Amino acid sequence: MTSPSVPRRTSILAAIRDGIRGTTEDLTQGSLDRAVVLLAVPMVIEMLMESLFALVDVFFVSRLGADAIATIGLTESLLTVIYTLAMGLSIGATAVVSRRIGEQDPDGAAVAAVQALVIGLLVSVLIGGLGAAFAPALLRLMGADANVLRIGTGYATVMLAGEASFILIFLLNAAFRGAGDAQVAMRALILANGINIVLDPCLIFGLGPFPELGVTGAAVATTTGRFIGVFYLLWSLFREGGRLTVRRRHLRIEWNAMRGMLQIAGSGTFQFFVSTASWIGLTRILATFGGQVVAGYTVALRIILFALLPSWGLANAGATLVGQSLGAKDPARARAAVMLAGRYNMYFLGAMAVVFMLFAEPLVGIFSSDPVVKQTGVHALRLIAAGYPFYAWGMVFTSAFNGAGDTRTPTLCNLLCFWMWELPLAWGLSRIPSIGPDGVFAAVAIAFSTLAVLSGVLFRRGTWASQTV
Repeated sequence: MTSPSVPRRTSILAAIRDGIRGTTEDLTQGSLDRAVVLLAVPMVIEMLMESLFALVDVFFVSRLGADAIATIGLTESLLTVIYTLAMGLSIGATAVVSRRIGEQDPDGAAVAAVQALVIGLLVSVLIGGLGAAFAPALLRLMGADANVLRIGTGYATVMLAGEASFILIFLLNAAFRGAGDAQVAMRALILANGINIVLDPCLIFGLGPFPELGVTGAAVATTTGRFIGVFYLLWSLFREGGRLTVRRRHLRIEWNAMRGMLQIAGSGTFQFFVSTASWIGLTRILATFGGQVVAGYTVALRIILFALLPSWGLANAGATLVGQSLGAKDPARARAAVMLAGRYNMYFLGAMAVVFMLFAEPLVGIFSSDPVVKQTGVHALRLIAAGYPFYAWGMVFTSAFNGAGDTRTPTLCNLLCFWMWELPLAWGLSRIPSIGPDGVFAAVAIAFSTLAVLSGVLFRRGTWASQTV
């Protein structure tokens, strides 16, 4: 007799295979489990590739010492402001494109993608020039000492000047995800990562014909890989046969479409600014304990992001299904998609929390043998991972609001949980001599757990389902 679990297992494996290969089926109809898997699998791989950038850079740069690691940590804290813009713009792109796809309006989706690309290009030109000009001053502002400035100015300058590479890759990926064509975004980041992995050791250590650029080489490798990923996405956007295809007639500015996207993106940008600025604040608090503590925190954060970014893949799958389901006038399917994605996310992050608790020391030890760096990294990894099951639901609920175009609710939640709760708590706990830097790590776990509970309560009210885009 055939086990009743076999057909389900077979269907899940088929959905995983189709999710990687790509499919043109309508995600507003049929099995919700299959729809979530079709979207989540390429999105999880995409986010794994995103987190791999940071891990690879830290892995090679760690061979240059704690000051080199601290350079990446401080620069990444600066880049979080730019990530904020990229994430905010991507929220607008995903919300509008997914809604148009759900309404069976591919031309509207293509026009929305063009508006997102124009906005991204304009923002990139402005920020890239300012970032390159003021890179050393910004590092000083973040508390960099003389050694970090000497080693890291080139790295910060290249990363800030080349920020267009990740603004555009975020935006274009968001448009493809909103259309349900997450496989394109996945392939772009696989390509970009492959180039970064090859170029990183060559440019950092001067292998073969390449110049020895030290930590600056990591920035050149990352920026080069991302730009090549952008070119692949543009090629995919203009080719025939995809879910999202831009043709010559779509190459125009439509002020109403751009205004609607900017309204969502503006609120979404502030939402992520609140969140990312809190990370800058946390890094600034930790900088008072010295470069080794910042380095340990940087290592732990890279490992933490390796789990959280794939988890965002599940959250993004929920956001896409919310947008498409609301476009198809099916809010019940949107709600069910969020609950399913949240449950899968909880299983995943709960398992990762157990792994990090048990294996924190060997994981941090991969990146540094410095005793202070290692001790700080282990403490950070265990304390922050303690809140993972809560983070899982908070991420999905936040993405659901954004996918519906309701960016105001998660913005208010972030203000309350991060600026009014997390930062004061981190400062107060870290000033207690017996707690020190551990107080910052504990504050992160407490604040994200608070956010999960608050956003869950607000999601149950259901006002997001009436949001127009």
